[in-house]
Amino acid sequence: MTRSIIAISLCAALATATAYADAPDLSKVNGSLTAEAGRTFGSIDTVNGSITVEEKAVTRSVETVNGSITIEANARVGEVSTVNGKIVLRNGVNAKSVETVNGSIIGVSNLRIENGIEAVNGSIEIGAGSSVGGNVETVNGGITLLAMKVNGNVETVNGNITLGENTVIGGHLKVNKSKGWGMSWGKPKIPRIVLGPNSRVVGDLIFEREVELYVHTSAKHGKLIYVEAEAGKAESLKPIVFSGKEPDFK
Repeated sequence: MTRSIIAISLCAALATATAYADAPDLSKVNGSLTAEAGRTFGSIDTVNGSITVEEKAVTRSVETVNGSITIEANARVGEVSTVNGKIVLRNGVNAKSVETVNGSIIGVSNLRIENGIEAVNGSIEIGAGSSVGGNVETVNGGITLLAMKVNGNVETVNGNITLGENTVIGGHLKVNKSKGWGMSWGKPKIPRIVLGPNSRVVGDLIFEREVELYVHTSAKHGKLIYVEAEAGKAESLKPIVFSGKEPDFK
């Protein structure tokens, strides 16, 4: 059985490599690029410009530095990344990984992301019916996941996290303490964490800093681990339980 699975995987990898072998690359320094609908491409990259991968197109990778990226419905892509720009993934997109530094990531619905999704200074919103094989992570941005599954962890430092109805996290939900150096001005923002109706975190809720935690009566999760060393407040361990569609925020 194992040999059969390995053989099938090798055949699939060989077929993919063969498909890309004759596929054209698209590349420029200044200007936008478009991968036409239904065609197969190799690498698509630009420095100063946006990229659009049209419906049902296939690409090995999509990369820009200063520009947005739009992947249209049912396209199949490899690694998708930008530094300064938004990434939009339409219905039914398949991708290997998705990453931006300064920009948001919006996934409409029914996505299949093989590895992870990451934004540094921007939010992540993923719609119903989607699945992510790795982690979903931000530093300074909120995370909203709606009726979907993440096999890895969901992590942030300064962002809010909302798990919509029926969302399942296979790993941990974590709010990490900032590892940055330097001075900060004013009172730091307290991340708001919401576990919606019938959501489930298979792993633990791990908080390295103070949070506002709202948990629906039907939500399930592992241990609540609070490792924020400075506050030492017992009330910080207590989730606010709610029963409606969304909490009555303080």
